[in-house]
Amino acid sequence: MLLTIDCGNTNTVFAVFSAGEKRGSWRASTNVARTADEYAVWLTQLMALEGIDRSDIGDVIMATVVPEVVFNLETLCRKYFNTEPMIVGRKGVDLGIDIRIERPTEVGADRLVNAIAAHAAYEGALIVIDFGTATTFDVVEPDGGYAGGIIAPGINLSLDALYNAAAQLPRIAIRPPEMPDVGTNSPVRVIGKSTVSAMHSGIFWGYIGLIEGLVSRIKAEYGTDMTVIGTGGLAAIFADCTPVIEHVDEAITLRGLLLIHERNKTQ
Repeated sequence: MLLTIDCGNTNTVFAVFSAGEKRGSWRASTNVARTADEYAVWLTQLMALEGIDRSDIGDVIMATVVPEVVFNLETLCRKYFNTEPMIVGRKGVDLGIDIRIERPTEVGADRLVNAIAAHAAYEGALIVIDFGTATTFDVVEPDGGYAGGIIAPGINLSLDALYNAAAQLPRIAIRPPEMPDVGTNSPVRVIGKSTVSAMHSGIFWGYIGLIEGLVSRIKAEYGTDMTVIGTGGLAAIFADCTPVIEHVDEAITLRGLLLIHERNKTQ
């Protein structure tokens, strides 16, 4: 079996695949202080609930944008799974993608993994929007080349900034707006009638404006129609309120890791 590890700034996702099929996945908050032993206690118990023993793991592939966690995750793989992890971005790991930007080494591993999986699943020119700690827009060319992208503050970062910088504003959670009842002609309410509703509207519809505006500008600059894929925990919420996001694909990063592993194991 293959263990995939997708380590982002906020969360780390572990998933086990057998013959290309996902057997289970688990999410933990990313913590640079968490030791290999702590990972092992947590992860092996969750694997056991799905009938997976740590001895079943034959290979590991990992992508991370947090360099500080690499040592402990590598130790986890060596000590508890008796395997040397394949790490995206390291020398010798062939991604099979042409990175067409000024400094290819600066691209986050997760963005390249997403681009690889998106090209394998969708045709033509693509925009992949990943709603993570940062909100990223990545352009994938029809031949699979990575053409660059945009990095914007993530929505939770914006919420934290608003709460921490404005003394009289409360902390709120992101949620979709209240939609009119089916069959009525009532418009979606944008103007807030309280501080909290005004904040919800500003955050949510502000991000819809960000998404629609940037996608429109990317398409105009690229000069052709493009398919837009959303991923990350908040993708579905936004996709329901804008026609810009055509597909929601929550598993895109894990599929990309699976594809990279298959490519390198067959060489």
